[in-house]
Amino acid sequence: MADHDVSKNDTNSFESEDLTRAKDRVQVILARRGGRRLKLLWLLIGPGILVMLGENDAPSMLSYAQTGASYGVGFFLPFIILTFAMAYVVQEMTVRLAAATHRGHAELIFDRFGKFWGFFSMLDLVIGNVLTLVTEFIGIRAGLSYFGISPFISVIFSILVVFLAVSSRRYWTWERIALLLAAFNLIFVPAAVFAHPSASDVTHAFLTWRPLPGGFNINLLVQLMADVGATVTPWMLFFQQSAAVDKGITAKDIKQGRIDTAIGAIVAAAAAIATVLVCAPLFLHHVDLANISQSQFAQVLQPYVGRIASSLFALGLTEAGLVASIMISTSSAYAFGEVSRVPSSLNRKFKEAPWFYASLLGGAILAGAVVLIPGAPLQAISITVNVIATLLMPPALLFLIILVNDRDIMGQLVNRSLGNVFGWIIIVAITLMGSSYGLLTVFPHLIGG
Repeated sequence: MADHDVSKNDTNSFESEDLTRAKDRVQVILARRGGRRLKLLWLLIGPGILVMLGENDAPSMLSYAQTGASYGVGFFLPFIILTFAMAYVVQEMTVRLAAATHRGHAELIFDRFGKFWGFFSMLDLVIGNVLTLVTEFIGIRAGLSYFGISPFISVIFSILVVFLAVSSRRYWTWERIALLLAAFNLIFVPAAVFAHPSASDVTHAFLTWRPLPGGFNINLLVQLMADVGATVTPWMLFFQQSAAVDKGITAKDIKQGRIDTAIGAIVAAAAAIATVLVCAPLFLHHVDLANISQSQFAQVLQPYVGRIASSLFALGLTEAGLVASIMISTSSAYAFGEVSRVPSSLNRKFKEAPWFYASLLGGAILAGAVVLIPGAPLQAISITVNVIATLLMPPALLFLIILVNDRDIMGQLVNRSLGNVFGWIIIVAITLMGSSYGLLTVFPHLIGG
């Protein structure tokens, strides 16, 4: 990470960070010169896969579960594919930003737009991250409660995992640990297999893209927004750009960065669709969800999909919360370090970047504490967090698309016309959804339902 106003006392640690990153880059250079494409890809993948699977977090998987239970197999399967295509378009821009500028997203916004807009974007990030971190712990608590583990033990376990993940004090090692944990997001796929979905219904859903189920109403709009918010959120921009910089991504690595992001989008979409399929039997059996909290999904599923599928669902929910807790905490810490102009890199030791690690672990501890507050409105937070993420996304996307069109910082990596078309379509679509939600919340009589 680029650090400013570094004192003489910080020189050795700064050189240590660069030396650690340089050692990793030597391996990349040797693989590229030797024509070893698979090894080169292995060395460069990470930020894209992590950001996509990190976004398949606990509230996202609960949102997909709600989708399957409320609407079954139909419109939402291809819609989920579309949302991950949107996510790829957005995150590809952050890869190029990182390669062109070698600076984190928060730092870049402050430098290009000034303090006012910098703090505005940080407020956008902080609100989303704090709420989302709380829901990660809610998801972990819900998943582990299926196996009889108490909320207190669940929270302590989660914070310990976040701490252990960053204790290596080297980006490469942290990334590989996180990738190993993130791979378990695919546990939803065998869960879906054990739920025995109808192959013909799934195929028909993708080939025909059935019309909106039950007509357009505010409940459907909330579900649409929740599924968009389950795929595209502000923290992703800050995390992937900063992680790519910490990894040392250059312009020569953009191809691999795109592949990395595409792999992440495909794997995450598969897990998301599998989650819908696991919970679709609740829709087929007309299970009344009115008095069922999202945290009870695993227990409610068992009579309809069996013990194995419901257990895998609970484990997947736990994994999703743990991985996202690591990603989102790191995203916040990167942004805090960039804005505060303090050392912010996973290639530094604890004593070299105390504020970076303190903010990273502090966010996790705060979120865990909220979950343990007696009577805290956990259900309300869990239901609304993805909708809030969708409402917060347009400003973040606007900053992004302005930055990738700035030739002064992007050079030849500046956005092309097609990228701008897709980018603006995404911004307009998300803005319209947010505006429609606000309008229908104030004037529900405008439509039925």
